[in-house]
Amino acid sequence: MKNYDTLSEAINDLQQRGYTYDFNLEPECLECASMKIEIQPEDFKVDETYRFEGMSSTDDNSILYAISSINGIKGLLVDAYGVYAENISEAMRKKLR
Repeated sequence: MKNYDTLSEAINDLQQRGYTYDFNLEPECLECASMKIEIQPEDFKVDETYRFEGMSSTDDNSILYAISSINGIKGLLVDAYGVYAENISEAMRKKLR
């Protein structure tokens, strides 16, 4: 894994490496709005994870996940406060840990 100074630097590099879709975190799955699909926890893996801490406040923390699905879709999930702040299923929590 690489080291990045900023979230935007990491996103740009990962997009160049093929993680081109944006995922949204739903309680039971990941959603890819542009493809109009939902991906269940058993159907994806987290390839890389990066944490970024805000300079002024812990509320500025974010986590970037590089994710690939079993059918070849690669994308990014940005979680502003971390997986523990979200109302998600235990299966999703374990997958993103």
